[in-house]
This record gives sequence, structure tokens and C-alpha cells, in this order.
Amino acid sequence: METVRQPGAQTRFGRFKIHTSDANLGESEFLAPSLNLGNHLTAIETRAGVVHPPIVKTLVWIDEEATRAFAGRLAAQPALRDCYIELHGELGAGKTSLVRHLLHALGVQGRVKSPTYAVVESYTLGSTPTGAPALQIWHCDFYRFDDPAEWEDAGFREIFSGPGLKIAEWPDKAAGFAPRADLVLRITVHADGVRQLTLAGQTARGDQLLEAVAP
Repeated sequence: METVRQPGAQTRFGRFKIHTSDANLGESEFLAPSLNLGNHLTAIETRAGVVHPPIVKTLVWIDEEATRAFAGRLAAQPALRDCYIELHGELGAGKTSLVRHLLHALGVQGRVKSPTYAVVESYTLGSTPTGAPALQIWHCDFYRFDDPAEWEDAGFREIFSGPGLKIAEWPDKAAGFAPRADLVLRITVHADGVRQLTLAGQTARGDQLLEAVAP
């Protein structure tokens, strides 16, 4: 199983360049959903004539095992295999740690690297009888973007318009260019080290995932 790091050849021009052809890798306690996630979550957005008010829920992770358990529940959901998830939180909040637990639960073996410098880490798990990947995963980190247009220039439109699981850290850095996420997760760290996870479903698929992991 091999991780592909490839800000390489692409027909688009920009500071970051990626391509999509070479990837090949084989309990929480509930709180009231009271946290305000900001305008991008609380506003009702209309896309293609469909109005979808976000559904928001909140969980608490008291330790690393709670994070791991949540990742396992999320990984078990079939809808995750063609989904876009945004991760929000300050540096050190545990965004990459959650992704590591999730990818290991999905079957990724070995080290899961942070995409901060590579911009994207790509994984392919298994294959279908036709040779197509059983699951394509894209773990993105837009922290180094200076301009949201770099999302377009780097060729991410091709990735996000195709099948597979897309996970993005620092999605605000690509605001206005990245598509509307199915599920938005915000991690807040309290003074005692306990992490609060606020989840928002923004599409029918996101609602399905939300109900499964935070009923």
C-alpha cells in the first residue's frame, strides 16, 4: 500500500499542481446542539433550486478512544464512500488525528501522512471486477493557499467532481471554489483537553451520515 504525494504534472497552472491518475493503496456523550458554526453553516443555502437547512448536532470526546470509536462508526457507513467532508478547528485541535483514525478504520495500512505540505494525499483501497477502485480517498489540506482560486488552479475540480471520499482541512482557504460539503465537522478543544465535536449535515447524504453516527 503506497501513499501518493503529487503536486506534480497537471494541465492547469498555479502554485500547487496535482493529478489524479497514480494513486494506488490497497462512545461519545451527547450535548445540546447549541454551538454556532458560523454563517456558512447556519445560513440556508440554495443550490440547483434545492433549499437544505443544515442539521446540527454536538458530541464530546473525552479521550483518544472516543475519537477512534467515532471514526469507526463513520467508516462503517456506505454513504461515506462518495462524500465530501469539511474539517474545521484550530491548529492542534485533532483534525488530522481524526482522519488517521477514519482511514485506518476504512482499511488504509501504515502511516497516514498529513497533507499540509503535499496539499493532498491520495489512497486507493481494493478494486472492482472491472479494475476500477473500490474506494478512492482524497485527504486535502488547503492551509497553504494564499488565494481561494488556487483550488481551481491546482486541478481540484477534477477530484471533487469524481467519485470517492474527499476530506478537506482548512476548507475556508478555498471558499467560493470548493463545492458544498455533505458533512461539516468542527473540533473545539476545551481547557481540560476534552474535545467537542459539532457536526452539520448540509445535504441528504450528510444528513444520512449524521443520523447514523449521532442519532
